[in-house]
Amino acid sequence: MFWNDLTYLNRGSDRQRDAFRVLIELDLMSVLADFEPVLAGTFPLGLETPESDLDILCNAEDLEHFATLVTAVYGDQDGFDLRHTEKNGLPTVICNFHYQNIPIEIFAQPRPSEEQNAYLHMVAEARLLREGGEEAVHAIRDLKLGGMKTEPAFGEYFRLSDDPYETLLTLADVSAEELSDVVIQAKFGRRDRPMKLSSIIEA
Repeated sequence: MFWNDLTYLNRGSDRQRDAFRVLIELDLMSVLADFEPVLAGTFPLGLETPESDLDILCNAEDLEHFATLVTAVYGDQDGFDLRHTEKNGLPTVICNFHYQNIPIEIFAQPRPSEEQNAYLHMVAEARLLREGGEEAVHAIRDLKLGGMKTEPAFGEYFRLSDDPYETLLTLADVSAEELSDVVIQAKFGRRDRPMKLSSIIEA
């Protein structure tokens, strides 16, 4: 899938079309153009829920410049918040605000956007969904509607061992055969131990 061609959103669900309108009205990709902006998360995967936010990843070598820009352009938006932190061993700036009925998160690190963990998670998740088909899409969306975060929902459905956040990183570039083995083993795993939604929702 060509993640950078966001017109697919305008051909999707009502929520995806709303997201596309928000991106256009806020001119987000143009404002952030110097920072390699990439839309990640549930909207590109078609797994969005009413609570899903627009996750935009950015590559910012100069985080202070990035922070100054987003504050100047979006600082008057509802719920605007900007914080400096550290994620995955890198200095990070996270900006959150709401526009109409869509929460937005802009995540910036001094790392190419397509090498950041959230992007690699999305690549792995897209591959798993292609292998798993519509059944996987519906099941994972149901898990998310029940309260699970995206990565744990994939971990539950596809029976990913250990930490799903770490396991998904390894699945972003494994061979098609290896990925198919994961999906097949998960199918047998669900047969032996069906999912019980009430027992796996995170607090």
